[in-house]
Amino acid sequence: MRILPFLATMLAATASSPLAAQQWPTRTLRIVTGTPAGGSPDFVSRLLAEKLAERLGQAVVVENSATTGVAAWNTVAKSPPDGYLVSMLTGAFSARAAVAKSLPYDPIKDFTFVTLVSGYPMVVATALNSPIKTFADLVARAKAAPFALTYGMNLPGSVHHLTGELINVEAGLSMRGIPYRGNTQIVQDLLGGRLDVMIETGTIAFTQIKGGTLRGLAVTSRKRFVLEPDIPAISETLPGFEVMSWLGLAAPGGTPRPIVDRLNREVADILMLPEIREKLATVGNIPTPSTPGQMHDYIERDTARWSRVVDIKGIEKY
Repeated sequence: MRILPFLATMLAATASSPLAAQQWPTRTLRIVTGTPAGGSPDFVSRLLAEKLAERLGQAVVVENSATTGVAAWNTVAKSPPDGYLVSMLTGAFSARAAVAKSLPYDPIKDFTFVTLVSGYPMVVATALNSPIKTFADLVARAKAAPFALTYGMNLPGSVHHLTGELINVEAGLSMRGIPYRGNTQIVQDLLGGRLDVMIETGTIAFTQIKGGTLRGLAVTSRKRFVLEPDIPAISETLPGFEVMSWLGLAAPGGTPRPIVDRLNREVADILMLPEIREKLATVGNIPTPSTPGQMHDYIERDTARWSRVVDIKGIEKY
């Protein structure tokens, strides 16, 4: 009865041995997105998968399963640290860590961070016919009418929600976040005058702004975002304000350093390719390669920032 657990332990040890790391890869790699197919994480993962396959000499497949969010990240955290399974994390990873009562994994210790991949700001936008014309105007109106102004957002605890509450904290406002399950209904309510503004990822909002559906009031990047320089930055009204959502690769904790370094190097080279940079730009992303240590530190800071917002605003954890 003890043979099977013993064999499992031995196989895991063999998979992460120095010799296995030197020979890596010898079979198909998997990138688990933890998000539905068709979104930015899926698109970016497939860009990387194609180029990684060419460089590593092995197939690289992208998996979009019904398992998303915490469940998907837990699968990665509990997988063998052999370099054949990595996850495309999103900014939701650190936001979830800040609002969770508990998690089945440690968001730092149970992962080996490989590299940040790309970044994009959040966008504050409104309808073209809205009386709110600028972000400074939004702040003035929100201060003049406490708890009256509303912003449409993704579900509670999302980066969208926490960004809205960070704006409230930094500007001394009391805008009310209204949760939705999708962007379509938010836009309809904006256009119908039932919402004042929305907070959305640049990956979605930029397309709607370019298409003439919405007005971009501000982006959350430290300065005006290079892909949409006509939209002011929030920092022009609230100095020092910055939120950048992100995508990044992580492997199970304990993945051998030679494998991590190889992946890091290959992804960094891929992100320098003009064709990849151009394709990232089509979904509002800019390449942001990093060292494993830089990604680790970035996620710790991101989680700490959102934890501060959760504490200040008394956001219910779940």
